[in-house]
Amino acid sequence: MKNTQLKLRLVFMLVLQYAAWGAYLTSLGRYLGNSGLGPQIKWFFAMQGIVSIFMPTLMGIVADRYIQAQKTLSLCHAFSGLFMLGAGLYCMSAAGNIQFAPLFTLYSLSVAFYMPTIAISNSVAYNALGKAGMDPVKEFPPLRVFGTVGFICSMLATNFVKIGGVAMQDSYTQLLSSGILALILSGYALTMPACEVNRGESKSLAEAFGLKAFSLFKDGQFAVFFIFSMLLGSSLQITNGYANTFLGSFAADPALADTFAVKNSNALIAISQASETLCILLIPICMKKFGIKKVMLMAMFAWVFRFGFFGLGNPAWPGVLLFVLSCIVYGVAFDFFNISGSLYVNENTTPDIRSSAQGVFMLMTNGLGATVGTLAAGKVVEACDVFNTPSNWATAWYIFAGYACLVGILFMIFFKDPQKKAR
Repeated sequence: MKNTQLKLRLVFMLVLQYAAWGAYLTSLGRYLGNSGLGPQIKWFFAMQGIVSIFMPTLMGIVADRYIQAQKTLSLCHAFSGLFMLGAGLYCMSAAGNIQFAPLFTLYSLSVAFYMPTIAISNSVAYNALGKAGMDPVKEFPPLRVFGTVGFICSMLATNFVKIGGVAMQDSYTQLLSSGILALILSGYALTMPACEVNRGESKSLAEAFGLKAFSLFKDGQFAVFFIFSMLLGSSLQITNGYANTFLGSFAADPALADTFAVKNSNALIAISQASETLCILLIPICMKKFGIKKVMLMAMFAWVFRFGFFGLGNPAWPGVLLFVLSCIVYGVAFDFFNISGSLYVNENTTPDIRSSAQGVFMLMTNGLGATVGTLAAGKVVEACDVFNTPSNWATAWYIFAGYACLVGILFMIFFKDPQKKAR
């Protein structure tokens, strides 16, 4: 009974964690484009990667050594929510004359505090399950499904709910919604089971600041794992930044302007997150049967299909089915990489550096990888001149697919599936 109650508490935490993100992540590009900030879309999504280079690691250090992880989670969401509310209120006051600098500043401060919470919420959940005598590898993935459910519900609300006659996906209200959800979680996080901190004397400066997790790079297998995590992480924000904008570009064609994929692009993209809910359940089975290498290879080649189907599809029947297939394979592309990688790090590190190690994983994927990938994707989009020639979107998607394929082949060659080791 106690275990069931704990799981329900973790479910609510995860729902809020990802609902705050889903409120704007896939629709922000559309809103920015409608507000005359289309050329700056890449910077908004690159900023999520830029702050992930250092913030998850720094806040992981804080959670490991100074402030209990559940309290660190609460503080991060408090600041994230306040700055996101500020961004939404600025857009409301600007009355259609939105300037890049103030909006980008408030948004950047918000995501700087949000991005660390992805890893810290995982650590809080792992800690709670471990204290209750449960196996995180077995028990966490089904709970994490509800995080995706929260993301989907938030996306659908952004797509279908209209405020003042305007859909939230076309309005600043998506930012207000995200801020409110983050503030709710800030309070709720304080009710989570207490996590331990390691305040003992350190033998070195690196240990004193929690940087011991970087010693994992001395292990050849871990180093290769992190490097390819960075390379694959380059794919993470591409469709978040450009899929909705891409689908909206078909509105220029009168024959396609009223199709479901164009008018309800956020709802169509939500199929991607629905796919996540099913694929997360497969992770424990696949991890045990195939190992981390094969699971990550599945993710890498799923990205090839994710991008390729976008290039081949169109909103009319039956071309829209390729968009649907792209969304379905996204579950494998995202989950088999992010969740399996996080579990791998958790299984192969000691408790004193676990949150820091999760921060390093975030740094390599959502930090360095996503930053480089988003900016490079922006250059590809600009080179293809898609905003003036929408038919060139297909070329951009094929380039992204080719990159993912190359990374997968190199990973197959250089990464050896390591056995679990006690460190």
